[in-house]
Amino acid sequence: MSKILLVDDAAFMRMMLKDILTKAGYDPIVEAENGLVAVEKYKEETPDLVIMDITMPEMDGIQAVKEIKKIAPSANIIMCSAMGQQAMVIESIQAGAKDFIVKPFQPDRVIEAVQKALA
Repeated sequence: MSKILLVDDAAFMRMMLKDILTKAGYDPIVEAENGLVAVEKYKEETPDLVIMDITMPEMDGIQAVKEIKKIAPSANIIMCSAMGQQAMVIESIQAGAKDFIVKPFQPDRVIEAVQKALA
């Protein structure tokens, strides 16, 4: 099964995503609370997919994408963004993210993005 790394500074958001993913049969799920931790966890866990928030303390999602892409150029990363973060979404895709999902999460859209990224 595919291993997924969820990165969001809000524990509640990670919990919601984890719930959507586990109900769809995805497991194991690893969590990180900011970009710095995400880069470390990526090295340790080598997940098949990363779902990364954009706005976080310590290191934001865009910087974390760049760092992960240095370690693993083929890394699968989907960004999470709130409404109105279009410029940041574009920047993260230029940094190497494959897709993005918008908060509040629509379970169907999350699963569709995950399936597409892992295909």
